[in-house]
Amino acid sequence: MSGFSVAWLDLREGADNAARNTTLAAQALAWLTSDDAGMPIIVDLGSGTGSTLRALTRHGADNFVWRLVDHNPALLNEALRRHGKTHIIEDYEADLLDLTTLPLTGTRLVTASALFDLVSLSVVDALAVRLVQHQAGLYAALNYDGITQWNPPHPLDGPVLAAFNQDQRRDKGLGLALGPDAADYLQMALGRAGYTLWIADSPWELGPDDAALVCELIPGIASAVADGYGLDRQALQEWKDFRLAHAATGHCVVGHQDVLALPPALHAT
Repeated sequence: MSGFSVAWLDLREGADNAARNTTLAAQALAWLTSDDAGMPIIVDLGSGTGSTLRALTRHGADNFVWRLVDHNPALLNEALRRHGKTHIIEDYEADLLDLTTLPLTGTRLVTASALFDLVSLSVVDALAVRLVQHQAGLYAALNYDGITQWNPPHPLDGPVLAAFNQDQRRDKGLGLALGPDAADYLQMALGRAGYTLWIADSPWELGPDDAALVCELIPGIASAVADGYGLDRQALQEWKDFRLAHAATGHCVVGHQDVLALPPALHAT
């Protein structure tokens, strides 16, 4: 599903690593290693260049089989280039609209980072069915939650955020996207299937050291809301110019949530 460049994925990875909730990551790893059935298998959806693999490795993940799934062969090739000699990796080019093709046999945990706010509720529903079939857990990190706070403030921050959150719900290629409702819908869909769930905040907290990321984020937001959301073009340009002028000195919080869902009767207490 990844429609992103290697450069963008690399740029955001530092903020993602700092934001990821360490408690949920540790809990996911503890559950992965609580089974003595052999080397655990992780299926990473929308794997990109392997950011989830790197993140969980930093948290102590070792001796796992990683099945990296993405629709973009260039990103899969980059992941193999970076990690093919240090990890056991199986790469799968697949479309998340056809979840019947996912390689879930023997899987203990399905992971994803910054993915589920891009997919539709029907994708989550279909994935829940597959997870139940295989009694696999789900660790879904960095789901955008609709909160963005800027300092210093600007009068257009509220209207821009409202428009951006509306844009986040448009079809990104996987049906009408869940956008800021992703974590809540994951909780509902998997709770309905009998899973036990934990949700934790994992906000980006961006400051002057993150100016390069912020300078990419601001034009992206402005472009997303430029048409169809009733914002005055001149006012939006002034907002963009103001934000860029403070990128190296200001602060920004972008809300995300991490979700861990474990199968009934199998989760650690």
